[in-house]
Amino acid sequence: MTDKIFRISDVCFAYPGEELCLDKISFDVTRGEKIALLGANGSGKSTLLHLLDALYFPTSGTITAFGSEITEEAVETTPLGQRFRKDVGFVFQNSDAQLFCTSVEEELAFGPLQLDLARDEILRRIDDTLDLLQISHLRERSPLKLSAGQKKLVALASVLAIGPSVLLLDEPTAGLDPRSQNMLLDILGELNKAGITLITATHDLAMLPHVADRAIVLSEDHKIAADDGVDDILQDVDLLESVNLIHAHTHRHGDMVHRHPHSHVIAHGHIHKD
Repeated sequence: MTDKIFRISDVCFAYPGEELCLDKISFDVTRGEKIALLGANGSGKSTLLHLLDALYFPTSGTITAFGSEITEEAVETTPLGQRFRKDVGFVFQNSDAQLFCTSVEEELAFGPLQLDLARDEILRRIDDTLDLLQISHLRERSPLKLSAGQKKLVALASVLAIGPSVLLLDEPTAGLDPRSQNMLLDILGELNKAGITLITATHDLAMLPHVADRAIVLSEDHKIAADDGVDDILQDVDLLESVNLIHAHTHRHGDMVHRHPHSHVIAHGHIHKD
């Protein structure tokens, strides 16, 4: 079994009638990694997640998953299609776009039902996943009546019930209160320790050390500006400024011009506002 989950090779993508929003993107993802797709709004990181989930397909270049090229035909036919939809799960930024059943239990059952699992196995997965995320008390509740943090956990649970080996997450803590953020980040850390590969799109530098060990930085011209360890990325103020994740101002003292980043990053990923 190969340890290479994804291989992205010279991928370009443009929406119909628009300019490229991804330009010659290349990188590999190894099983068990914890990766962030880091960039300012509009850099293409969410679009790249959609490509990795085979919701869109490259305009040019190739994406392979589990050793097979991902094309529209391939993900609609067996054996790759069934394996891909089981092994790769997507948690959307907006949970309301993902939740559509009348109860939390039905949300968790929906994916396993599409896999034609036995009823006993589906119920076991529902029980185990609700227990794992500590949301068993929400089982009979309508997802529409939950808080933002509860909806995010239910959306994650509905994906985990399928049994994926890869989780794609789009701005997973957006809109959550601090307690819900911390709970979700702790859960994601435990899932990664259990062997699940995490790929998270974010522009939040404070969250970065909690969701990734490696960061692939996208520039505003939709190219890869850097691919390095999180600590090194967070220390590179010039890089972060160039991709519009921080900004700097200058002022003059006599003949000396001083440049100060609007936010600065020190060791271990701590961010301090000026």
